[in-house]
Amino acid sequence: MTTQSPQTKYLKDYLTPAYLVDQVELDFYLSPTATQVASTLALRLNPDRNGVIEPLVLDGEHLQLVAVEVDGVSLEPADYQCDDVSLTIPAPPAQLTVHIITRIDPLNNTALEGLYQSNGIFCTQCEPEGFRKITYYPDRPDVLAPFRVRIEGEPADCPVLLSNGNLVDQGVLDDGRHFACWEDPFPKPSYLFALVAGNLVCLEDHFITLSERRVLLQIFVEERNRNDCDFAMESLKKAMKWEEQVYGLEYDLDRYMIVAVDDFNMGAMENKGLNVFNSKYVLARPETATDNDYLGIEAVIAHEYFHNWTGNRVTCRDWFQLSLKEGLTVLRDQQFSADMQSAAVKRIDDVALLRQYQFPEDAGPMAHPVRPESYVEINNFYTTTIYNKGAEVIRMLETLLGRERFVEGVRLYLKRHDGQAATCEDFVAALEQAGEVDLTRFRRWYTQAGTPEVQVVCHYDCATQTFTLDCQQSCPATPGQPDKEPFHLPLVMGLLGHDGTDLALQLASDEAPGGTSRVLELTQSRQQFSFVGVQEQPVLSLLRGFSAPVRLTMEDRPEDLAFRMAYDSDPFNRWEAGQQLSVAELLQLYRQQLEGQLSTGLSQVFVDAWGVVLTDNEADESLLARMLQLPSEQYLADQLDEVDPQRIRAVREQALRHLLSVHREKLLQCYDRYSSAGEYSLNPVAVGRRRLVHGCLSLLMLEPDELLQDRCLRHYQQAGNMTDRLAAFAALVDCRQSPLRDQVKEDFYRQWKHYPLLLDKWFSTLASGRHENTFFEIERLLLHPDFTLSNPNRARSLLGAFAQNLAVFHRQDGNGYRLLTEQIRRLDKRNPQVAARMATPLTRWKRLEPQRRALLREELVALQQENLSRDLYEIVNKSLV
Repeated sequence: MTTQSPQTKYLKDYLTPAYLVDQVELDFYLSPTATQVASTLALRLNPDRNGVIEPLVLDGEHLQLVAVEVDGVSLEPADYQCDDVSLTIPAPPAQLTVHIITRIDPLNNTALEGLYQSNGIFCTQCEPEGFRKITYYPDRPDVLAPFRVRIEGEPADCPVLLSNGNLVDQGVLDDGRHFACWEDPFPKPSYLFALVAGNLVCLEDHFITLSERRVLLQIFVEERNRNDCDFAMESLKKAMKWEEQVYGLEYDLDRYMIVAVDDFNMGAMENKGLNVFNSKYVLARPETATDNDYLGIEAVIAHEYFHNWTGNRVTCRDWFQLSLKEGLTVLRDQQFSADMQSAAVKRIDDVALLRQYQFPEDAGPMAHPVRPESYVEINNFYTTTIYNKGAEVIRMLETLLGRERFVEGVRLYLKRHDGQAATCEDFVAALEQAGEVDLTRFRRWYTQAGTPEVQVVCHYDCATQTFTLDCQQSCPATPGQPDKEPFHLPLVMGLLGHDGTDLALQLASDEAPGGTSRVLELTQSRQQFSFVGVQEQPVLSLLRGFSAPVRLTMEDRPEDLAFRMAYDSDPFNRWEAGQQLSVAELLQLYRQQLEGQLSTGLSQVFVDAWGVVLTDNEADESLLARMLQLPSEQYLADQLDEVDPQRIRAVREQALRHLLSVHREKLLQCYDRYSSAGEYSLNPVAVGRRRLVHGCLSLLMLEPDELLQDRCLRHYQQAGNMTDRLAAFAALVDCRQSPLRDQVKEDFYRQWKHYPLLLDKWFSTLASGRHENTFFEIERLLLHPDFTLSNPNRARSLLGAFAQNLAVFHRQDGNGYRLLTEQIRRLDKRNPQVAARMATPLTRWKRLEPQRRALLREELVALQQENLSRDLYEIVNKSLV
């Protein structure tokens, strides 16, 4: 086990910084293994200390200290204390200038935090606490200062020298090295510092702002990726325009830069004016990127740009407030993507992601509020709770206030706290003022963990034409929070008549009907809502648009779910009705198999409703494609107290084969109708048709005859884009009995082995296989010459796909657990952040059936005994509590 247990940090212990920084000057002398960093800090005692001098403590890790000066006087070792995590000057003056020289080793920085070098490119990643691995500094988000940066390097190795802000000087030195000076006029915390240097090419464009300022846009990539940046540039310009139109926010610097690098722990980083991106979220052309890649690029480009205001101009006071910037910015990138593509499908995909990853997180050992009360390692709190649940919390505020007042509240928050480090409370207070509402109860969303459960019982009184909803809410206990207060829940609802039309709604307390959609505010443990003038027995459509992140329980008849699946005017609830119907069917099959009963198969109601969706020629094809998908294995597992993953797979595939047997001809007709070749387009109609075609193809290939296999091979060979090619590839390699499998497996590798992002897809597709030999293929892939743990994308492509392949990962003999934990051990030695994230599937062991539960716990206990990083230690330790 770790020789010393990491210390827990608590929100209640927050103290303002003892010293503020008025100016930062950094001078980098780049060298792969011995980069020298000279920092000059102008500091002053925080006025809130009332003149009482405190020691100056500067954070620093993995640094070689060369020299320290205070006000021009060199300090001797006796004048300061330096240990593994800090540099302390015991009795500084109230105002001082500190000059520090450190030396670091970027080439051997395998954790990819601070300044590192990979593939010859120097790059930084400083969020959340990476700046302390570059130089000694008060490395916390509530210390903001303007930065001036000088970078010096070899022109042959680093022709491009970049940092935050505006370029103010550059030139060549007498010894042949060259330099560039950058100045960022906006005060920022150290986590937003960025430096990139290397042999890069630049794609340029411009954007004219609302005030007619001309902003230079630059994307820097390696030469081999020069032709893959056009879509990213167009996405950036769309995001800048949308930000102005929707929120009235204009970009503030003379230039905006994006750099794409292959080795990056995250998706991207919003450093002020110089965003560093994982190349996965920049590079795209139809031959090499799928529809999902394009949509992911559009969303992430927008997300990082939107951070310029919600994260950079206004940042978070401390890391407990992380969702202040991330939840708000995720919501804004979701709004943007909904406006660019299919809004209905975007909402469905966001909810599906929330349910698949965040709901289990809320129900597990790592459960924490949107604003956590404590943490051991802040890297572990870049979670779906902070990001995605945080976005849902802010979406509820928009629902309660309405779009106009919500935007007004966001703008008030930004104006009030521009240039400051703020808190979640500051944000809610601004919306409270703009919306003229009391959000006291709503604040519980920030302090209480867990997913609320809402139970609804309906009653229709024909004599009085009254429809009543009896609503109850509760929230399960989570670590450290056994009891919860009621949440403030906006429940958007409608009522459907017998012909599928929305009925007018009039609450008993209203004087007049209030339209066909209503926001009910559930604030108590139990409330009733009565609607009058309801002239027929309606079908309730509740939680429209997934208006609150809750688990909803209603006594829906299968006939009502099928009716909503066919007619609900709310796209999300139409999809949701199909999901609920699917879950009920699949869980019934699961229980029958568990109890050794003869399977009854799918009900006729469900099979017919599914067929109606398949033949719907009027609706959005993307929506239809989503509706035809059965709930994921993970979502089904989350509905059970004790999980047998292989049994879940068996019943899910049984259901798919039943649907295939009944609707095979309709599936073929749908495939033929929409699979006609044409020039690639990313418009929503084209994307929807490809989704529908690929869904049909995947289902048909469950039981393919020779003719269909040949057809799928032609789909693969004649594809004019990677979306079509990868879909056919996945269908063929997942068909173990097909003689074509090995042929296309080798063909795809041969064609794309020199393109890292497509090689990642090759690994992940093979690791996602459903056939019985997938585990042994994964063992072989770990030994493949192109597999490496040093690149986060490659590690995730194989190990991440394997861990999400439930029936394969959860082998009955426990070998899946042993394989993953061994790779996590290796990862932890070089990149603790990635290792900790890979460990997430291990934390769900308590929900497994007894045999697997014992095997997985055994692996966790063994892991706990080792010398782990702080990142992995917290995950493992909390999992075993």
